[in-house]
Amino acid sequence: MNRLSKHKKKVLYALVGSSLVLQTPAVVYADETETAAETVQQSSDSKEIRQKKASENEFSFEGITVFAKREEKKKDAEDTYVGGKLSKKANVGILGSADIFSIPFNITSYTAQEIESKQARTLSDILLDDSSVRFTTSSGHMNENYTIRGFDVTADDLSLNGLYGLAPSGHVPTEFIDRVEVLKGPSALLNGTPPGGSVGGTVNIVTKKAGAESVTRLTTDYASGSQMGLHLDLGRRFGKVKEWGIRLNAATRDGQTGVDGQKKERAFGSVNVDYQGQNWRMYLDAFDNEEKFKNGSSMMVNFKNSVTAIPDAPEGSVNAFKGANASLENKGAMLRGEYDLSKNLTAYAGIGYLKNTYEGFINSTHARSVDSDGNYTGYTTYINGYSNNVSAEAGLRQSFKTGMVNHKMVLSATRLEIESGSAYTESARYASNIYHPVIPLLAAVASNAPKTAESTLNSIAFADTLSFGGDKYNLTLGVRNQMIESKNYNRSTGAMTASYNKNALTPAIAFVFKPWDKPVSFYANYIEGLSKGSTVTDTTAANYGDVFAPFKTKQAEVGVKWENGTFANTLSFFQINKPSLLKDSLSNTYNESGKQQNRGIEWSAFGKLNNEVSILGGITYMRGVQTHTQSGTNDGKTAYGVPAWQANVSFEYAVPHVQGLSFDTRLVYTGSQYTNNNNTAKIPSWMRFDAGMQYKTSLQGNPTTLRFSVENLTNKNYWSGLFREDYLTIGNGRTYKLSMSIDL
Repeated sequence: MNRLSKHKKKVLYALVGSSLVLQTPAVVYADETETAAETVQQSSDSKEIRQKKASENEFSFEGITVFAKREEKKKDAEDTYVGGKLSKKANVGILGSADIFSIPFNITSYTAQEIESKQARTLSDILLDDSSVRFTTSSGHMNENYTIRGFDVTADDLSLNGLYGLAPSGHVPTEFIDRVEVLKGPSALLNGTPPGGSVGGTVNIVTKKAGAESVTRLTTDYASGSQMGLHLDLGRRFGKVKEWGIRLNAATRDGQTGVDGQKKERAFGSVNVDYQGQNWRMYLDAFDNEEKFKNGSSMMVNFKNSVTAIPDAPEGSVNAFKGANASLENKGAMLRGEYDLSKNLTAYAGIGYLKNTYEGFINSTHARSVDSDGNYTGYTTYINGYSNNVSAEAGLRQSFKTGMVNHKMVLSATRLEIESGSAYTESARYASNIYHPVIPLLAAVASNAPKTAESTLNSIAFADTLSFGGDKYNLTLGVRNQMIESKNYNRSTGAMTASYNKNALTPAIAFVFKPWDKPVSFYANYIEGLSKGSTVTDTTAANYGDVFAPFKTKQAEVGVKWENGTFANTLSFFQINKPSLLKDSLSNTYNESGKQQNRGIEWSAFGKLNNEVSILGGITYMRGVQTHTQSGTNDGKTAYGVPAWQANVSFEYAVPHVQGLSFDTRLVYTGSQYTNNNNTAKIPSWMRFDAGMQYKTSLQGNPTTLRFSVENLTNKNYWSGLFREDYLTIGNGRTYKLSMSIDL
């Protein structure tokens, strides 16, 4: 047997030790008002009897008051759709938390129950029910990237509890996630500018905290090829009125993956401590996540320009980099707090730190200049790098009334500092084939990484939400001033090679109208996204060295949301215009007049159709058009990687005469996509089917859930999308998942 790493030992000790320690008080200690006989009787009672007593009485363990939770359970059920899989509330950046029917944007909030139900190992598994989102990295890779509404959202542009720069890089651990909130479209006013400048949407990770009810849940899981996992989730509240809470999560996973010969290991631990006082609230999060892959990786495929008929996709299990290894570790901490200065005025602040280190064959896992038979000349890249991020936010929220108008006003300031460095080496070239890859030549280990870049993003934002007509009308007005400063350094000498320091204002206006008492709301918004402006690096250009102000991506959207009991819909119409840099051949200068316009219609539906059948998913129709290109060459052509149709629909059927048993199925469809902006090559549409079952039962008095699922049921080989222009991603093959969760 291989020896456990120090990280795995830590996780294993946490799993075993925490479960023993945190279970002990529930058996041994009774309220001090009980008689000795009552104490002995309670200790000897069966677990079922003790649980019944707990639901009927108030009692305490070592001075810790415990109350019945039936009302909390009922309230939780009322605040969610699809049996708890979607939340009816979401965070909207500086606007705070609100009901989705009062939010003038298209937003979906997936819960921890949905994560468990889908046996989600990564963030992409959670987002498989969202028709506006697509995964743009081949399965088995070290990082996950996405598109939302046809525009890129990189792995580094996720937010954690509302702050950019703090979400774990690579794969976000699902074990400590309470909700995943997906806001479609630009959101500079709401969230500020992400470090990578993504404008397609915002994915916010909300971490778990201790709930009203204690949790001790142990989950074991298996996935093909032979991935085994173990996860312990512990939550408790303490104090006279349960003002203190602690939530611990520890997980480990190891074994072969669906990529031929590849092995992955992961060790994760997190803790959340919160305090809910009368006038102030505090939250502390800390986590450590280590990932490794051994013996290879999947690939992205780049075909030669002469290949206009894209050949069939290889199998999802193809390993093009056997022998390659890589590791990545994220260590982070975040402290947030709120203080009620008065009944209507609250101050809030947060600060966090993330250290990300990585080493090995993580990037450049590409097959380049592939011919129509799949042949190419490849090389490997070994990279050693790091990033140190510090992110902070502070603000004031105040509510007041002027005449017949209610105001919710917020003033916010944010700061994100990023220092990063990298070093890399490349191997000699070798001949290979995407269908039958050879053992590659591996690059030498890179030296320690010097600092190569640093950036600072500062912003100040102001917004006011006005409501009138008995909350029938809501108008949000706001503006953010974003400052972006960055510097690049030479790897060898440390000398600064480039600098950037610009700022921009990004206004927004949004409106919600609720015309009837029934839960129907119409909404509209105009909002902008912000990306770092380009620097002209073409030495032959007349304006070589010019630095452009940050690019503004502009969205206009209208939509309607309606609910019918336990079933809800959202219908959105949107238009997004994104600028880019172009060269004017007549003046030999670059300008920012390039433009891509994505227009679309989104319909999402979620909830119960009847007592047995529930639905979750939607359909997106979208047209991505290049409206202004260099010399007009591609004007009117479709932008690469933007399919006209996308659909994700899941159905769940609860067997009426077998309590706890349900079956589910999911369809994922993506239309054909051009692989380049010249529209000379295209990948075909694809459709994938998934199926699964869930059975809730009890083992020795402990609530237990068994889950089994098969993804890509027909084992279809397909090109799933594009990582960037002309770089195709491969869909993963048939994958089996099995898990058992038991509440102790």
